[in-house]
Amino acid sequence: MTVFSQAAFLRAAARAADFPPPGPPEIAFAGRSNVGKSSAINAITGRKALARTSKTPGRTQTINFFTLGEEARLVDLPGYGYARVPQSMRDAWRALVADYLQSASVACVVIVMDARHPLTPLDEQLLGWLGDVPRLLLFSKADKLSRSEQARLLATVKSRGNATLLFSSVTKQGVEEARDLLEQWLQAGRGNKKPPVKGM
Repeated sequence: MTVFSQAAFLRAAARAADFPPPGPPEIAFAGRSNVGKSSAINAITGRKALARTSKTPGRTQTINFFTLGEEARLVDLPGYGYARVPQSMRDAWRALVADYLQSASVACVVIVMDARHPLTPLDEQLLGWLGDVPRLLLFSKADKLSRSEQARLLATVKSRGNATLLFSSVTKQGVEEARDLLEQWLQAGRGNKKPPVKGM
């Protein structure tokens, strides 16, 4: 049994004052709207509906916190980059996420990207905001690519020095590898301070 099998909803936060008190290390999941972030969370935790999935982009409007037993948390950040969301709401989400990323509890950030459309300008912007925070680039929907296309994608992104994984919530490609790596980061994050996050 992994720490992820203990996942349970803790609270939703629409403002920084609603964040749970600082405590155990947290794994945050970020990504553009509709890239498969909720499906990735559900696959990694082995739960069908821990994070709500939707075909409607921009549905997640709060930061959702989940406990992973007493020693860790999982955090689902609002999707970014959906043009039909009003600018005022996008600005509010951005400020909320910026507040969260300054939290001392963040052990690592998983950036979920559609393997067919990797490293968009908004993804690159988020990578810049994260500074030295450990990050995993999780390329979802990898089952939509051929083996040669997967190999080309990995060759392109691995040269940048980030941890990378091809992932599919359908075929379960990369699920075990993601769990193993994230558990290692959680162990490293216990008792250690997170490097400072650059301002957004």
